[in-house]
Amino acid sequence: MDLKGKKIVLGLSGGVACYKAAELCRALTRQGAHVQVVMTEAATHFIGTVTMQALSGRGVFTDQWDGRIPNNMAHIDLTRDADAILVAPCSADFLFKLAHGATDDLLSTLCLARPHHVPLLVAPAMNVEMWEKAPTQRNVAQLRDDGVCILGPAAGSQACGETGMGRMLEPDELLEELVASFQPKLLAGKRVLITAGPTYEAIDPVRGITNLSSGKMGYAIARAAREAGADVTLVSGPTSLPTPHGVRRIDVQSARQMLDAVMAAVSGQHIFVGVAAVADWRVDNASAQKIKKDGSGDAPQLHFAQNPDILATVAATTSLNGWPYCVGFAAESENLIEYGAVKREKKGIPLLVGNIGPQTFGQDENAIVLFDESGHTVLPRATKLELARQLVSEIAKRLEQRSLLA
Repeated sequence: MDLKGKKIVLGLSGGVACYKAAELCRALTRQGAHVQVVMTEAATHFIGTVTMQALSGRGVFTDQWDGRIPNNMAHIDLTRDADAILVAPCSADFLFKLAHGATDDLLSTLCLARPHHVPLLVAPAMNVEMWEKAPTQRNVAQLRDDGVCILGPAAGSQACGETGMGRMLEPDELLEELVASFQPKLLAGKRVLITAGPTYEAIDPVRGITNLSSGKMGYAIARAAREAGADVTLVSGPTSLPTPHGVRRIDVQSARQMLDAVMAAVSGQHIFVGVAAVADWRVDNASAQKIKKDGSGDAPQLHFAQNPDILATVAATTSLNGWPYCVGFAAESENLIEYGAVKREKKGIPLLVGNIGPQTFGQDENAIVLFDESGHTVLPRATKLELARQLVSEIAKRLEQRSLLA
């Protein structure tokens, strides 16, 4: 319930993408938001007000002279207690209105009349040719200068049959963007590199050794860091998880592939968070073909070699100015406090996050312990996203303290 109690004005301007606004409205209410829908006359040609009323649970406004508002000032009354205004879809025409302060309907008027503290977010949706034209780009640039948050658009196939930039972001992406807009930008301007998920060490072309890590914690940290304003790169082992919106993802399988990807990306990073459950060992005599049973009943002889320590390798390359700030993860099955403290010292890193592996692998919740030079701090059980946001806050505090001591 990331939006519990938030009051969101959801504006719809004319465009085929109005069908996505219905699912967006549903998603917002599921996250606890109070949604007030306002539609332009053009939007009503693409989706009915009855549909949006049913999904939001509130009457839809389309007319600035609506008699339901006692003082006939809907453009004022609908924004004064709002936490945000999101226009999705936002047509080329409506971008023009916003950029030039044109107010010829309720939605454009309330956007201009909103209080300064109410953020305005818009999700452009239009044909690729319309999006790429100079007037549209001038309007978008002006809106950015005015502090309006532009969400998207994305590239892909369009209702007109053409392909290119101009598709409205998907409802789940817009939901992530809106949630992120309420998060403090503790890592603004920072670049963060994260590893997540398990690694897979081949025995032969169809068999391998892996572990039970789902990648959920690493993906949650990637999302939380991006919410906090960071530029995030995620190096991921094999998982079925969707990439957090706005995060660059590099897929790998083995520990050595993960090391190569990390070392190729680590230059210029401010923070490295090694969340991945990296296999300590790999099969040194992996077969090029599937190993067959020979009828003897004897198991194949597998020879193991130790994998490189990715976290220790990154920590050893920390530059003279202290970047990247290294955060490690340790999954133990017992004696977490004892093993965690020892592991942080051994890795040579300022912060280590410990948890009990069997209690977290594949789960949506976790409890973690932070180990640093001052001792340890317990973060009680919560959803992994909540813990990820707390961890991002803790990292930001330590970076601030370090800069003060520098």
